[in-house]
Amino acid sequence: MTDSRKQPTLAEIADRLGARLEGDGGRRVSGLATLKEAGPDQIAFLANRAYLKDLPETRAAAVLLTAEHAKSCPAATLVLDNPYLGYAELSRMLDPLADAHAPGVHPSAVVAEDAVLGDDVCVGPSAVIESGVTLGDGVVIGPGSVVGADTRIAEGSFLHANVTVYHGVVIGKRAILHSGCVVGADGFGFAHDGAGWRKIAQLGGVVLGDDVEVGSCSSIDRGALGDTVIGDDVKIDSQVQIAHNVRIGDHSALAGCVGIAGSTSVGRHCMLGGGVGLSGHLTICDGVQVTGMSLVTNSILKPGVYSSGTGAMENGQWRRNAVRFKQLDNIARRVMRLEKRGDDEA
Repeated sequence: MTDSRKQPTLAEIADRLGARLEGDGGRRVSGLATLKEAGPDQIAFLANRAYLKDLPETRAAAVLLTAEHAKSCPAATLVLDNPYLGYAELSRMLDPLADAHAPGVHPSAVVAEDAVLGDDVCVGPSAVIESGVTLGDGVVIGPGSVVGADTRIAEGSFLHANVTVYHGVVIGKRAILHSGCVVGADGFGFAHDGAGWRKIAQLGGVVLGDDVEVGSCSSIDRGALGDTVIGDDVKIDSQVQIAHNVRIGDHSALAGCVGIAGSTSVGRHCMLGGGVGLSGHLTICDGVQVTGMSLVTNSILKPGVYSSGTGAMENGQWRRNAVRFKQLDNIARRVMRLEKRGDDEA
């Protein structure tokens, strides 16, 4: 890498991260790597004690770590209270794609005459910007992406290649939408007439807050009447399904393959593990963590960690336990009868 903006000195990095530097502040670095794999022009980090064994042998130019481990480091050190947050900030500083999109509209893009484009907007090859769209300053629309009519995207947001945003969607500042995700498609709304299904028009929209990230091939459906609302700083992994009129509070995170049925409300600072399913019309309060592959069928009104299902086990044992699970109701009734009999005899 020859771009000096992507080869900062250790002193510049320390200033950016607010770290205490021990070592040559003029040394330049060009990348990030693990303690075990880092070379002399890269920075490593130690955020998990499980990798402490790799620290004495690292070849990195410098290491992000806590003061506790600085004396054991053979390289320059960047001391932080939270090295993992330092790593996150530095990863953006060294990202080769940051600033890689020159402003302008590619000749193959289709942009409606009444669309409003802010300063330094980039519209990539074969992208489509429909009528009534407003793009804020510095917005990037990747190749093949479609932005539907009357959608508003605030400054600094980035749509990767082949993102589809339907009509009437509002996207906040600095949002990141990855390839293949769809925002604003119709919610799953149908009425049965006795013989077949009649479609219910989905008349609401979708609102994404500031600093939202949506992973590849995820889907956020538009509301049936009101809007589907995703709060500020919500992080959504790949292959997540969010149904119509769902609301997700600020700073929540959803891991891959989460599915949320319609009109469920998820609070602030919630974490849903991979494969979690939430039934419709539920309320999940602030500060709830649901572990992977759990199914939630009732509202959760108290913060904490929740789980359902059973962990993997040898098949024969699982089959025996499954039989016993079917017997739990009868066993519980027998226990209650025995307890009542004991109370009566007492």
